[in-house]
Amino acid sequence: MSTGAPHHQARILVVDDEEPNVLLLERILAEAGYVDPVSTTDPEKVRDLVEQFRPDLIILDLHMPRMDGFAVMEQLRSSLESTPHPSVLVLTADITREVKHRALVAGAHDFLTKPLDMEEVLLRIRNILNIRFLDKALREEKTLLEDRVRERTKDLEDAQTETFERLALAAEFRDDDTGEHTRRVGSSAALIATELQLPADEVDMLRRAAALHDVGKIGIPDQILLAPRSLTVEEFEVVKTHTEIGARLLSGSRSPTLRMAEVVAWSHHERWDGTGYASISGVEIPLVGRITTVADVFDALTHKRPYKAAWPVEQALTEIRDQRGKQFDPEAADAFLRIADQRPFDLLIDQED
Repeated sequence: MSTGAPHHQARILVVDDEEPNVLLLERILAEAGYVDPVSTTDPEKVRDLVEQFRPDLIILDLHMPRMDGFAVMEQLRSSLESTPHPSVLVLTADITREVKHRALVAGAHDFLTKPLDMEEVLLRIRNILNIRFLDKALREEKTLLEDRVRERTKDLEDAQTETFERLALAAEFRDDDTGEHTRRVGSSAALIATELQLPADEVDMLRRAAALHDVGKIGIPDQILLAPRSLTVEEFEVVKTHTEIGARLLSGSRSPTLRMAEVVAWSHHERWDGTGYASISGVEIPLVGRITTVADVFDALTHKRPYKAAWPVEQALTEIRDQRGKQFDPEAADAFLRIADQRPFDLLIDQED
């Protein structure tokens, strides 16, 4: 609604304990074209009327028995914390500086002095509504712009994450010709996180972040990564660097997903007992890393690699049980085993490739 047009559809509530004043204001509003204002002579009904009617403007008498206008404004201020407050135009015959100051502090936006002047009433109402609807339009525009920024930010984050997903897939194809390991680990990690009752947004991020756990393999030479034999001590030290390489590749991003992926890449080879790559233990290991470790190990065990045959599923589940509290966070291992027991097809999909 433009600020130059009459706000005839604005919702107006009139509150005055004197019936003649209410009738006069209703007539003034009707003659000016305002549609169906609501009125009451009982100030104790104002809060309920505001909740039901959601007025844009309250025309409020300050001096009323039982509950004056100051008390009404205080009640509204304390009871409408989570909703937009209506604008307030107060009526008073007392125009002293003290009364005006007190009314402004209580939440009044403007004043009308009694006896009422019709032209002044309409001008002050119009001015208040102009400001209110301009403010509303600005807030809506701000919300729209924020939504667009969020959409654009998400698009950029998705594009950045997709780039790393493709890099991780390129690394994975070198020792998994299906290229499905990353997807399976991400899916399993999300299931474990859900079982552990992590917030839904964190579960969704972990689904993508865990899929990037081995992106650092892109920096490991083929003659080591694809060796169809046990590695030498020196070669294994080279393989271990893939966690640091992955973390460095993913570092510095403003994307929450890639920041989580950095943590996962660095920590997914840590062990609960402290004998992992960085020798941290227990809850020192980030939870997303502990979760990904379980998902990664199970998937690696149940699929063939250049250096090993695939394990039977039951044997792999036994390994998860045996390593509970040693290699694996007990809670993450238990969550995985519950899923395997109750919903095995969620975890065991594509295990025969």
